[in-house]
Amino acid sequence: MIKPIDENLHAVSVPLPNSPLKDLNAYVIKGEDRHLIIDTGFNRTVCYEAMLEGLAELGVDPARADFFLTHMHADHTGLVTRLAAPDSKIYFSRIDSQVFDEDNSWQPLIDYARLNGFPADELQRALHSHPGFKYSPEKRPVFSIVGDGDILEYGGYRLQCIATPGHTQGHMCLYEPDRRLLFSGDHILYDITPHIESWAYSVNALADYLSSLDRVRKLPVDLVLPGHRNFFPDMKARIDDLKRHHRERADEVLDVIGKRMMNAYDIAAGMTWDIDCASWQDFPIAQKWFATGEAIAHLQYLEGEGRIVRKTDQAVITFQIAG
Repeated sequence: MIKPIDENLHAVSVPLPNSPLKDLNAYVIKGEDRHLIIDTGFNRTVCYEAMLEGLAELGVDPARADFFLTHMHADHTGLVTRLAAPDSKIYFSRIDSQVFDEDNSWQPLIDYARLNGFPADELQRALHSHPGFKYSPEKRPVFSIVGDGDILEYGGYRLQCIATPGHTQGHMCLYEPDRRLLFSGDHILYDITPHIESWAYSVNALADYLSSLDRVRKLPVDLVLPGHRNFFPDMKARIDDLKRHHRERADEVLDVIGKRMMNAYDIAAGMTWDIDCASWQDFPIAQKWFATGEAIAHLQYLEGEGRIVRKTDQAVITFQIAG
């Protein structure tokens, strides 16, 4: 489905089967010589066909297109090497590009999950059900690295790259100041809450995310164009909602811990989730993975505030309330 937005600007709705996200908004800016495509969808046939159909309807030849990827997740990057031509530029942040390095593996994440209480007998099943493992690009893309403040010009749009770490360390938005548009990727969503997870104690993902929200809140924006679901006008109100949500989630983590000493997996099992399952045991394995990562992000945030203490003297890391 094609959604016209502004002059030379359209969204292509790319289905994401079996994902709670439902669809990806891939944005297309038509130019005279080169076009810009923002995000692509999973490396799946249904996504590929939807993108080709949408581009054909718009009269956009992907061989004359460049690409901007907001962040590393497979629903945003998966198709890029199938769509890009040899001379296409693929703009991407340096931090997230490292995920695609040949020497990078999933083993550190597996080890980290085990360290945080994820059952060892479920880890391989969790890995093989992960969309990033199944639907990433077929080969490593050749990236044109962009950084905070860089400018891209296509189809009459002058787009400023804005580093917004949180959802991923290298997440980046695009801002068009003259038209007051923000391409927000998964940094700000309206109908659903962006997933903030952490799989390394060296990064306080939630603290970074909240800081990134404050940064973009200062921008004059009339319309937010997110990676999923509906476009929306009132960015500041939505940011305030998201910040309130994470304060409430952090408080919920404290309530779950109570007077006990618990690992992240068990804390996630005690939290509330918007998933249609009767109990934690019924959760799909991939959702257990995401829930545990989100619990860890909130635990790190609380630890950074001095409200909880992390215990690392046993095989599985545990947490307890400080004091």
